[in-house]
Amino acid sequence: MSDISIIANTVSDLATPGMTPKELLRAVRKHHPRASKKQVTRAAFYALIISAEQGSQHAKDIHGVAIRTRNSPEPEASERI
Repeated sequence: MSDISIIANTVSDLATPGMTPKELLRAVRKHHPRASKKQVTRAAFYALIISAEQGSQHAKDIHGVAIRTRNSPEPEASERI
């Protein structure tokens, strides 16, 4: 299993309706501290694709977070958890 698919599983488990990208990024980094914003964003899109293929309602939640995260700036190292 690739790093992206492992992070995608975490994203899928942690993403909830109304969650902000920053909240998801923090939550994912608690499980994957070395994951970059770019890796988490890619994993979110990967999780979205997998969820959509399975017909999951969860896909809408992941999609919203992935889109908002895609264009947000990378937090400084001091802001990371």
